Amino acid sequence: MFKPVLISLLALLTAACGGDSEEAERPGKNVSLPVDRPVVTSRWFTQAQVRAGALLFGENCAGCHGPEASGTPNWQQRDAEGRLPPPPLDGTAHAWHHPRSVLRRVVREGGQKLGGSMPGFQEKLSPEQIDQVIAWVQSNWNEEIYQRWQKIDQESRGSR
Repeated sequence: MFKPVLISLLALLTAACGGDSEEAERPGKNVSLPVDRPVVTSRWFTQAQVRAGALLFGENCAGCHGPEASGTPNWQQRDAEGRLPPPPLDGTAHAWHHPRSVLRRVVREGGQKLGGSMPGFQEKLSPEQIDQVIAWVQSNWNEEIYQRWQKIDQESRGSR
């Protein structure tokens, strides 16, 4: 009795979460990113935010941070101008050490104040879009890294 209902429900959920493949491969985009990565439900973001963030990351961030957010080689060594190159954002570098408020500020205002060369995106991305980019970035993080980040984020909000 429950089996047909369960199958119908799964089919409906699968169709609803499938995403628009045409949107993921819009003409003129340099980078194709995985937009249908499953999202762990205990995370703050939704699958829709990850899909939107993948597109925004491809358009705005992948040129420097790489299509899979893997950063540049020797990202911890300053260049000839004394600036740090783009770090990995895939959970292997320092991005997970910062609460969401700091991540938002760096995307919004850029990384020059921190010794990097990243421009600010406040004129190009809305606060909602910045959160979508952060959602896609964090969807690359394994569960251990995400849990460590979540503790840092919660502690930062508790100290206000």
